[in-house]
Amino acid sequence: MDNTYSSPKKRVREKLLAEWSSLFPTPGYYLQPPALSPRLFMGLGKFVAGRIHQMRAGKGYLAAHPTWRSPDADTSCLRCGLEPETFENAILSCPSRQHSRLRLLHGVTNVGPDAPLWSSLPLLKRLATFIGVTSTGFPPTMFPPTTPPSSRPLTLSPPRVPPLVFRVFSLAEV
Repeated sequence: MDNTYSSPKKRVREKLLAEWSSLFPTPGYYLQPPALSPRLFMGLGKFVAGRIHQMRAGKGYLAAHPTWRSPDADTSCLRCGLEPETFENAILSCPSRQHSRLRLLHGVTNVGPDAPLWSSLPLLKRLATFIGVTSTGFPPTMFPPTTPPSSRPLTLSPPRVPPLVFRVFSLAEV
């Protein structure tokens, strides 16, 4: 029964996607092909899945994405200033995120539309952790970039101890 059903189902899906693509073509900047099922990263949690989707579409809060900045604004990376801050730069090549990348992104070498990352749940979980730890793709005012721990000056201050308050009891209260 399954063999007779799967062939027509596949043809209907292909025709549906072809008609969908002809009626509602995807914009030139959106490289991911249309699909009838949710992307695997949509199961990661609403906030991180939204960041990933926005960055893949080129419509996130990265400097090279034009949605929150004026068109003539500087697109260089806000953390390193070396390259335009695109999705690929933010995840794979920004030097300021190198330490987190080495710690969290084992096996992620490509973020293109056909990369193995998009079909592997363990790799997607690593990407989600990396995005959360480094605040990649978050609105710029939400978590401003910080200096790495190694270059931050260490200042110690004594712990604040609240003053002790004593109450004197009279013998009649005891």
